[in-house]
Amino acid sequence: MIILAATPIGNLGDASRRLIELLDGASIVAAEDTRTTQRLYAALGIQNRPRLIAFHDHNEKQRAGELVDLARDGDVVVLSDAGMPTVSDPGYGLVAAAAAAGVEVTVVPGPSAVLSALAVSGLPTDRFAFEGFVARKPGERARAFAALADERRTLVFFEAPTRVAQTLADMATAFGGERRASVSRELTKLHEQTVRGSLDELAAWAADGVRGELVIVVAGAEAREVSQDDALERVRALVADGARMKDAARDVASATGLSSRDLYQAALAAR
Repeated sequence: MIILAATPIGNLGDASRRLIELLDGASIVAAEDTRTTQRLYAALGIQNRPRLIAFHDHNEKQRAGELVDLARDGDVVVLSDAGMPTVSDPGYGLVAAAAAAGVEVTVVPGPSAVLSALAVSGLPTDRFAFEGFVARKPGERARAFAALADERRTLVFFEAPTRVAQTLADMATAFGGERRASVSRELTKLHEQTVRGSLDELAAWAADGVRGELVIVVAGAEAREVSQDDALERVRALVADGARMKDAARDVASATGLSSRDLYQAALAAR
């Protein structure tokens, strides 16, 4: 079978007994970075030396078939550099290929930067959406934030320290500077820190520079009535910025609670 195994996101003490036993007995390990996996083995004091296969974003399509074939004859352990494989890391394509081929997939759960940041954010956790890494290009970032401006679920993003100040400022523009948010850095590590406040406050805090691996959590929008006409205008604006009409209708419908099909049909009729 394929075994997706979560690894520590910082503190090695978070490695579960089950993970250590799995790595100690593994014969094949597909690793996002084989050097990182070798260091993990050494840090955990594991003497086992499995066959390591590089498995990352740039070769996932080519390697998925090979790994599925290997899993027909024995277990293949899949590791990302930190956290859970497939969550903003390689693995989705492999799981899809394994499912299509009838090969079993299981999981050894463990640390997650997404859930850790959400838990300490002080923001609602009953409904949330993970948006992954923020788009680098200003136009793409603006379109993404515009589509999420009325999303009522708590939002979780990854961002690089060199871009976090600009991203928080852009979020303040798109969501409103008063929107509550948090920034967690170096989760589970020695210098772990979570800063909470409005987006305006957090943008000002980050302006002098922030170090470490970061997770941004943003409160969902307050509920408010949105007319069909206003929603249709948002669909048109997203399309004008380059979004596909179906995608724009879906995003606006998700944020407003209106029918995606009705918005799409209305946008087509208004052409």
